[in-house]
Amino acid sequence: MAGGLVGLLDDVAALAKLAAASVDDVGVAAGRASLKAAGVVVDDAAVTPAYVRGLAADRELPIIRRIALGSLRNKLLMILPAALLLSEIAPTVVEVILMFGGCFLAYEGAHKVIGALRHDDHDHGAPAAEHGPEAEERTITGAIRTDFILSAEIMVISLKEVLEEPVVSRGVILAVVGVLITVAVYGVVALIVKMDDIGLKLAERPSPRSQRTGMALVTGMPKLLAALSVIGTAAMLWVGGHILLVGADELGCAWPYHLVHEAEHAVHGVAGVGGVLAWLVNTAISAVVGMAVGSLVATVVARLPLRPEGPRFRPLTSVRSGRAGPAAR
Repeated sequence: MAGGLVGLLDDVAALAKLAAASVDDVGVAAGRASLKAAGVVVDDAAVTPAYVRGLAADRELPIIRRIALGSLRNKLLMILPAALLLSEIAPTVVEVILMFGGCFLAYEGAHKVIGALRHDDHDHGAPAAEHGPEAEERTITGAIRTDFILSAEIMVISLKEVLEEPVVSRGVILAVVGVLITVAVYGVVALIVKMDDIGLKLAERPSPRSQRTGMALVTGMPKLLAALSVIGTAAMLWVGGHILLVGADELGCAWPYHLVHEAEHAVHGVAGVGGVLAWLVNTAISAVVGMAVGSLVATVVARLPLRPEGPRFRPLTSVRSGRAGPAAR
């Protein structure tokens, strides 16, 4: 009896170790997949605050929460099943979809760069608060619709990293990636849009130190948003170009990425910094490719009768610009 109990405990311990190893594997794979989607994540975090521009302070977090829930539905109920099905029956289609996603990222990055160079990046739209609840509902619906595109890019990029995993593990990893990225993105967005509220409350305290900190937060928000916009644009060009280079290589057009590898190899031997230089070369070339392809797509789109408009292309430096203090509310 004692021997049977010891054997049972050994079996339980072995199963626990196996389960822990499986969890570790899922965690590592999810982390690797999330890193590959980092460019889209930065862009998502940089863009989303524009959707609550001009809204009353008490409406910001509820709207962000609704957009976040819509994003989770996009990822887990629509994109995840479709991605798993395609990865099982037509994995090459996943690569083609990823290439389209790369073109879309490159287009958005180039669109922003071209708009900035032409000084044509001002906001033509009015805040939703000026039009009431119906406009707010339209804003939320539009945000969730736009998030679908970004979520599809994130999930397909992540899927590409775990195609060799069994289908169940693939699904679990993608679900983990979807939840983690959604929580991270919209958590950061909520913090960003409330940063000036925190600053205003600190500025109203009698302590000089609190006042200085509060004013620094309020005056620093436009700089933070501008920096996020620049980082998001650079990330879109880099990630979009890299997706296109790798995708072309895997679909049989190997020479562009071969040239990138040769350029990396040329600097890799530099003592001490060779690895960093190789990464910088790969990143720079990917960004140039992204800018070139994105500019080409932007040129074509500019000649179409219908062009993308709306919050997706609004600049972020002016987000919440109309809220100078409590009296403005």
